[in-house]
Amino acid sequence: MTDEESAGLSPAAEVTREELHVRRIEFRGFRRSDGWYEVEASLTDRKPHEFTPPSGGHPVPANEPIHDHGLRVVFDADMVIRAVETSIRAYPYRECPQGGATLQALAGLRIGPGWGGEIRRRLPAEDTCTHLREMLIPLATAAFQSMHMVRMQWLQDDVDAQGKPRKIDSCYAYAASRELVKQLWPAFHQPPAGKP
Repeated sequence: MTDEESAGLSPAAEVTREELHVRRIEFRGFRRSDGWYEVEASLTDRKPHEFTPPSGGHPVPANEPIHDHGLRVVFDADMVIRAVETSIRAYPYRECPQGGATLQALAGLRIGPGWGGEIRRRLPAEDTCTHLREMLIPLATAAFQSMHMVRMQWLQDDVDAQGKPRKIDSCYAYAASRELVKQLWPAFHQPPAGKP
């Protein structure tokens, strides 16, 4: 199986390709024995050839990590962050290991609406490791996915002032015209435009 096939992509037709870079990002969500939850994230960057940082630092051998960063965010059932831990194991510049300290500013922040703006406000780019910071945006989605079963009943019961579930129209699958809304909340289903 080719790389394209494993990614669900069609094979690159009649062209050859040279791999230049490989980035892997993984998120894992957990329920903890203390009643809290956590998401662990990891990011690695590798090149299939030797890489020498622009600063002239030590060369990184082919396929060895240029970046190898870890992030753990602990939160409660209300999605309020209780603890943050970072790890910078491989990095191109000697200053890099200090780039995770600013993430402590996330303690007390609720994962939810306005998350991206709060990340930008609390973690200035010049004070924060770019790679740890960029993992935080999809980390919020991983946290919600991890809490899916815990929060599903809450999401179904959360309604606006008119009694309409807030989950409706929150994404493609939950659009008022979709089958999912017809199954879960038939009173709020709206046929697609132009169809009875």
